[in-house]
Amino acid sequence: MNANNQTPEDRKKTGLLKKIWLIASKPTSKYSLGTLIVVGGALGILFWGGFNWALEITNTEAFCISCHEMRDNVYKEYKGSVHDVNASGVRATCPDCHVPKEWTYKIVRKIQASNELYHKILGTIDTREKYEAKRIKLAVSEWTRMKKANSRECKNCHSFDGMDVALQEKRARKRHLVAIDENKTCIDCHKGIAHELPEGAIEAEKLFNAKWDAESSK
Repeated sequence: MNANNQTPEDRKKTGLLKKIWLIASKPTSKYSLGTLIVVGGALGILFWGGFNWALEITNTEAFCISCHEMRDNVYKEYKGSVHDVNASGVRATCPDCHVPKEWTYKIVRKIQASNELYHKILGTIDTREKYEAKRIKLAVSEWTRMKKANSRECKNCHSFDGMDVALQEKRARKRHLVAIDENKTCIDCHKGIAHELPEGAIEAEKLFNAKWDAESSK
């Protein structure tokens, strides 16, 4: 818009924006530009460090089981499972399986997790009965997440490239060779590894696979 065609109100807004820009783009009479840059940089580092510190705190097993919904239900199922205790002594804790390691995917997952805080406030699964009633829905939700991510978190520790199938028992070797040939992903076969399968899981898995195949073929 030509300046001559602007209304008094438009000229007033333009003048205000120019004043704001001049204040923001020039050092003040009290502080030099160098001081502002150093202080701004230091504050930026502190903010970034604090943000990442908070991010990592929420990425620990202790944080995951700090609420009774997790501690009294899924964590009890996890204890004693092969991801908790095994011959190698390597443990996979809650965030290892449920939170991506890559920063971008991790942030997306953290944003999605805000929905869990909402349901914590609502008390959606604050009793064993409520939890059991939601188990199948929660399981299918996690199957879907892992399937879409191509079992990304599983592959932080397990990968077909790193497998020597010749060292595996006959049954595992046969199934893994089929999985490699058919381009399957971990969650296709390994459900109920760290947590008990909910009642109705077999039927739910059939429906899940049928729905996934139908959507994939579109």
